[in-house]
Amino acid sequence: MVSVASWNINSVRLRMPLVERLLDEETPDVLCLQEIKCEEHLFPYEAFARAGYQHMIVHGQKGYHGVATVSRLPLREVSRHDWQDNGEARHVGVEVGGAGRGMIVENVYIPAGGDIPDRTLNTKFGQKLDFVERMTRWADALDRPTLIVGDFNIAPLESDVWSHKQLLKVVSHTPVEVEALTRFMDAHGWDDIGRRHIAAPQRYFSWWSYRSADWKKNDRGRRLDHMWASPELAAQTVSHRVLEAARAWERPSDHVPLITEFAL
Repeated sequence: MVSVASWNINSVRLRMPLVERLLDEETPDVLCLQEIKCEEHLFPYEAFARAGYQHMIVHGQKGYHGVATVSRLPLREVSRHDWQDNGEARHVGVEVGGAGRGMIVENVYIPAGGDIPDRTLNTKFGQKLDFVERMTRWADALDRPTLIVGDFNIAPLESDVWSHKQLLKVVSHTPVEVEALTRFMDAHGWDDIGRRHIAAPQRYFSWWSYRSADWKKNDRGRRLDHMWASPELAAQTVSHRVLEAARAWERPSDHVPLITEFAL
């Protein structure tokens, strides 16, 4: 059995106590973090090593973005794609276990896309769509079972948001973003692990805004975080969990962790 967790931590150094709590309570074999917000030399390597996660692949930058994959199992870096096409640290791919026979885990942080869902008025929105298009071309050429996880910043289904009607024109749930993500899914035939285990139209959120005074009472969430796999790998999943309780931890991220177990 191998367990993989994914979490947009929104500053790994600020929230390392929360990460340590997750590792202690849930003990995933692999943890993929997004938005670590630090350069590689400032990543808290020693804290992870003390927690039993000796293997770390970090793609960071100063102050923004950044992804890291840490593991109790050996890791080998296999790729760093610049799908943003501007040098930002938003992806790292690793192989978990033996070279040539381990699990491929791709860790990605798709841009949020700004506030206006129109690429002619908002360059960030255009960059987001172009990012997903570059991912789609990459996925079309994949020839090995792969797991891709991270903050996709798109909630594709009506039951992935607190109000489909009110969010149709809000970045993260617009039809053009959903169509782009659907093309990405179709390019490789990805299986949405979250929805394999928590079938639509069941409520499934992974993010609640800091702007909400009482996030739990208002429950205006969105499913921005995802774990997708090649069909043959998705068929080996045995469980999938959303740790909503983490949103109530002290000084939390606005995202919560996802954890999937595989019978490998």
